[in-house]
Amino acid sequence: MQTQRVALGAPCRAQRGGPALEFYQNQRYILSMNETLNSIGEAASNAANDVFFNKTDSIFNWLKGLLTWEHLFKLIGSVFILFVIGIIFRLIAKAIRQVPEAKLPAQRTAVIIRFLKYIFYVIAVLYILSLFGINLKAIWGAAGIAGVAIGFAAQTSVSNLISGLFVLTEGSIHVGDTIIVGDVTGIVDEVKLLSIRVHTFDNQMVRIPNSTIINSNLTNNSYHNKRRWTVKVGVDYSTDMKLALETLKKAPALCPTALKNPEPAVWFDGFDSSSINIVVAVWFKPVDFLQTKNDLYIAIKQVLDEAGISIPFNQLDVHLDK
Repeated sequence: MQTQRVALGAPCRAQRGGPALEFYQNQRYILSMNETLNSIGEAASNAANDVFFNKTDSIFNWLKGLLTWEHLFKLIGSVFILFVIGIIFRLIAKAIRQVPEAKLPAQRTAVIIRFLKYIFYVIAVLYILSLFGINLKAIWGAAGIAGVAIGFAAQTSVSNLISGLFVLTEGSIHVGDTIIVGDVTGIVDEVKLLSIRVHTFDNQMVRIPNSTIINSNLTNNSYHNKRRWTVKVGVDYSTDMKLALETLKKAPALCPTALKNPEPAVWFDGFDSSSINIVVAVWFKPVDFLQTKNDLYIAIKQVLDEAGISIPFNQLDVHLDK
């Protein structure tokens, strides 16, 4: 009977101790997880320290191998040679700047100096690379492949660049010239390898690609130091032609900016439906364009009024048959 009481009482004690046992097992599980995480963290920290110290040792060893007397002498020699090349470049640039502008325009001088500067940079880089034993053949090969790829990707820019070389070497445009390209009329401010910049008479900046200049008609009103302006005048059919001719010859003399050499000219230009056409031509300096144009129109009207010669209106005579 005593054994049965013990057997029957055991489940009751197990039921009373159930939550405590579960809590104890959870605590043990948490402690084991913390130990595992600590072990993982310690292992990761050790691995990171090993990698860091290995890399640090590698960097120090590389620096130690680099900081040798041989490399130091190479560095000093390269700095000296680059200094000499820089002095040579400056002397050449100074000599180019001293060339008279009549022989070498300012924008062409700037382009030549910029081109020499690029050559200096390329020589310096190639020299330093060869000094430290870097294979230049591989670099040239990669540069060639990159150049082909860039050429296909930037065909417009390459076209403008090549056209810019023609524009600069041709010498048809200079800074300060008044040019006409398509529907753009303006004064040139800059001439560069890719484009030129002009400002219009309304003071608007216009950028014209060099390929457009090469592929279209260009009018440079400032290329020569003299220009001619012509005005067509119509006089009435009842006018004495000799009188009209001699009268209009007096008009250029009333224009202060009209040149005497070459001399002004007046000639008949044909018979129109309502008038006899006469052309008056005067020469002037490009900077005096507006002044000469205005003065010539005023002078023509003045001499015709003084001579009593009228400029006819368009007339149409209509005859009706009865």
